[in-house]
Amino acid sequence: MKIGITGGIGSGKSLVCKIFQILKIPVFEADREAKEILDSDPQTKEALGNLLGVHIFDTNGKVNRQQMAGIIFNDQELLQKVNGIIHPAVRRKFNEWHMAQKAPYVIQEAAILFESGIYKLMDRNIVVTAPEELRINRVMERDGVTKEKVLERMKNQWPEKEKVALADYIIRNDESQSLIHQVLETHQKIMNYGKIC
Repeated sequence: MKIGITGGIGSGKSLVCKIFQILKIPVFEADREAKEILDSDPQTKEALGNLLGVHIFDTNGKVNRQQMAGIIFNDQELLQKVNGIIHPAVRRKFNEWHMAQKAPYVIQEAAILFESGIYKLMDRNIVVTAPEELRINRVMERDGVTKEKVLERMKNQWPEKEKVALADYIIRNDESQSLIHQVLETHQKIMNYGKIC
């Protein structure tokens, strides 16, 4: 069974995934894999160079992510084209990885699970939520960036309520409920769902 997990920047989805890993559930980090593909996949690099220009590469021939982000973050059409190059390669990696797993289910963590349409390929989907102000403060502290930079990143993601509407399970990381308890509960629901299928 394939489970997608997402949440807005700073929601705590990575922390939730670590708890699932403690439960021996394999987690595929789509964003990390995308970065690896940017560094190592010649076809992806060539396609990006053709689309954005060779100036997105550093002197070692690696994609300069900051340079690329500066070009695409305020251009939705260009962002979609870049995602159209990277996402198929990530999907292939996920499918290969998934076939090698022996757990009752696997998790694919992706920041833009819904925005990219990947959620449609999953059996069930989880959204990790947190109040916006808490998310902003977490990211500012974690990444050492300004509130404006965090808000700029947030505008490229769907609003939380749209994600919640499509989710099968919701984990609230608002510090009012035990995160471990919510993950255990969600894990049990997924296991029960697997018995039905």
